[in-house]
Amino acid sequence: MPSIRPAAVAGYFYPAHPETLSNDVARMLQAAHARREPGTLVALIEPHAGYVYSGQAAAEGYTLLDGLTFPTVVIVGPSHREYFRGVSVFPGEAYRTPLGDVPLAHDLRKQLLAHAPWILVSEAGHRSEHAIEVQLPFLQQTLGSFSFLPLVLGDQRREVCDMLGTTLADVLQGRDVLLIASSDLSHYHPYHEAVALDRSVIEAVEAFDDERLMHDLEREVVEACGGGPMVAVMQCAKRLGATRSHVLTYYNSGDVTGQHDAVVGYLCAAFYREPADKQRGS
Repeated sequence: MPSIRPAAVAGYFYPAHPETLSNDVARMLQAAHARREPGTLVALIEPHAGYVYSGQAAAEGYTLLDGLTFPTVVIVGPSHREYFRGVSVFPGEAYRTPLGDVPLAHDLRKQLLAHAPWILVSEAGHRSEHAIEVQLPFLQQTLGSFSFLPLVLGDQRREVCDMLGTTLADVLQGRDVLLIASSDLSHYHPYHEAVALDRSVIEAVEAFDDERLMHDLEREVVEACGGGPMVAVMQCAKRLGATRSHVLTYYNSGDVTGQHDAVVGYLCAAFYREPADKQRGS
């Protein structure tokens, strides 16, 4: 079992050369327009397609990290290539990208597993999965030094999302942690059909309504490959005191390529805890 998970999609989803990758990420961050809202940033929803498609959407969220420090990041993503029941956490020491190794948060992993023995300690969902990996170069560029916990949902049933959201909140209470849900939206519909499908997801996120999102996912009236991670992270963020959501950007691959026959949607959103003075009612 490898101790370090090698970069699986470098040279495919993003540049493999460190300098090129660093320059590309810096360029996208510089072009981002999002600004932090009042309060404490608790969580982000970030897309996970190739940078040429969704990188600028991702940058809108990661630019909010400018000047902030988060010693620990928890990333929750879907499994695109392997099916397994429940949730897996990587058993090794680090994930590797062209910008270096990102260490796992060992103490947090140990504490989470003590609370949730149903979580698998396994490479399942991590070996060739891109949803978590593509987030790391942005975090390396913005946060510098941090440890992280990569969690992959092998299936996205309501009970799995609920258990993960609740357990994460219990374990993360009092910790200075950033939550990230990795998800794209609808896949390969004509442009206007995709926009209509994605609008329903955006409305649920704007309303900070994880129950509505889960209900629509179960009825299959919306699409999001990381819908389960979105629900779990929204639930966890609420339990950690987040009260507001802010959709930072939405577009789809047709807006990038000009090809509108079969597009993929990209959403970026942030979740905030109210400032201390508002919590006191002043």
